[in-house]
Amino acid sequence: MIKAIFFDLDDTLLWDEKSVKKAFESTCSYAASKYDFQPEQLEEAVRSEARDLYASYDTHEFTKVIGINPFEGLWGDFGDKGEQFNKMKQIVPAYRKDAWTGGLKKLGIDDPKFGSELAERFPAERKKAPFLFEDALPVLEKLKQNYSLLMLTNGSPELQNIKLTITPELSPFFDEIIISGDHDRGKPDEAIFHYALEKMSVKKEEVLMVGDNLMTDILGANRTGIKSIWLNRFGKSKNDVIPYKEIQNLHELFDLLNELD
Repeated sequence: MIKAIFFDLDDTLLWDEKSVKKAFESTCSYAASKYDFQPEQLEEAVRSEARDLYASYDTHEFTKVIGINPFEGLWGDFGDKGEQFNKMKQIVPAYRKDAWTGGLKKLGIDDPKFGSELAERFPAERKKAPFLFEDALPVLEKLKQNYSLLMLTNGSPELQNIKLTITPELSPFFDEIIISGDHDRGKPDEAIFHYALEKMSVKKEEVLMVGDNLMTDILGANRTGIKSIWLNRFGKSKNDVIPYKEIQNLHELFDLLNELD
């Protein structure tokens, strides 16, 4: 019998990808009002520059373990505890400036001052653009009547808490919220799943893990013996990681729970 449901946050409940896209669109449109190019050209250039720069820092392995992507680096401050987070805090001001300045250079524009301005504008735009998936709140509200709920999210505690602060409707549904950066390891590491089981006082057989990422949410749940539910909203391609069940929206959870119970 299922007693608890674990949920991922980013791109499962919170549409982070859309928020990042919106922030890029707003920032790049502003930039295009000064220089003659299409906003999409700058977005592509900055994304490319950001990925390359991000991978060049000695914090890169840590960010992969914790689950912090290059575009979170473009707006997070990383004022978290720990040596690696402190390194990131020192790195990100230059990283942001270099990513935007380098993106402009790819379009033939050498303007470091404007690059710095865009680097500061992007975080403000990202914070103005939080999006929840339409099914998130109604499904959580209904589930809360019969199940314990836990959020298990990879990332910087400071940054993930900012996301939750600007979407205040979400947190009250959860009995526990676990952020990988507080534990020096993230999904798919089995240890963080075992920790979640302990926090909720449930056995692995009594839990579902719902998430959008095969290589973190689903792989980690599988390794731990938790039934994994892959939320594949946008028809992503499958790989070698096989979920217990695949769904396209959160409403499908109810039929699945009825079957299991």
